[in-house]
Amino acid sequence: MFARLFPRRKPARPPLPQPNAQLALGALLVRVALADRSYNVSEVGQIDRILARTFSLKPLEAAKLRATCEALERDAPGTPEYARIVREEVDYADRRALGAAMWSVALADGARQDDEEIQLLAIETALGLTDEDIAANREAALKGL
Repeated sequence: MFARLFPRRKPARPPLPQPNAQLALGALLVRVALADRSYNVSEVGQIDRILARTFSLKPLEAAKLRATCEALERDAPGTPEYARIVREEVDYADRRALGAAMWSVALADGARQDDEEIQLLAIETALGLTDEDIAANREAALKGL
């Protein structure tokens, strides 16, 4: 009875860390996966593999990083803010590889979605990739379908 009259407050969430290049990259990967409003196991697994490979993490560490990135993405500033962080801290060749990795996340579910492609184009443009590199990433990714 008292519980209904005096409901417990939800505990405050711990503050999120300030985004750095690692967290910004993970949040952008999550944002691509969420672009079609469907976030499935194959996309989560692909994000974990990318984070593990990129940052030399063990699978559990990559999953924890992804979980933090998911929380950041939920409360995130817009794509340009994350892209700026990545642009400032990551060289061009690695940003281009990031574009290719994002395509692998978008296509992890085996389907092309217009929403994901639009989000990818916006992110790759914000990362400062050239039109030629954006087209090359897209073409290479679509060959694998």
